[in-house]
Amino acid sequence: MGFTDFLNPVKGFGVSFHQMFMKSETVQYPEVKKPTAPRFHGRHQLNRWPDGLEKCVGCELCAWACPADAIFVEGADNSADERYSPGERYGRVYQINYLRCILCGLCIEACPTRALTMTNEYELADDSRESLIYTKDMLLAPLREGMEAPPHAMRLGDTEEEYYRLGLTPDSPEGGRPPAPPEEAEGRLRRSAPEEGGDRK
Repeated sequence: MGFTDFLNPVKGFGVSFHQMFMKSETVQYPEVKKPTAPRFHGRHQLNRWPDGLEKCVGCELCAWACPADAIFVEGADNSADERYSPGERYGRVYQINYLRCILCGLCIEACPTRALTMTNEYELADDSRESLIYTKDMLLAPLREGMEAPPHAMRLGDTEEEYYRLGLTPDSPEGGRPPAPPEEAEGRLRRSAPEEGGDRK
């Protein structure tokens, strides 16, 4: 048995001994929490209109877009006495199963009313499977100053269009948007005008 054969069992520990004397890169979590990126995909949130009504209209497009089948939505009709959203329908039942959710954000892109967005909250771990199924009450954004808990009548207008415009009218500059700076407006006109000698369609 040669000298090199004698060292063979020890060679396997070479990486371990090397790491023992290197500086530790351990992150001191949860004592030290680093800020997330502005567009970090964290826990979902169901948003409200400024008067407190829910933006979700129960269309179920987010559930159809989810590749992990983690979202369950059950819509119901609004009535004159019980109105939860400015549309004809609202999300009566809304659940997200974070045991399945992969936080891809496809549900956000599918939402037509911007009712569903993602926050920067990432601490979703739990020791109970049942508590990782978030219900509508857990996902709804909290009421802010000036908001009223639904159900109640529409405060921002009589139609859905008035809600989407948030009080702005078609007579407002740019069709309901704030006027653009002169430089931007001039550049927009330049891009839209046909070039000299070009065909006008």
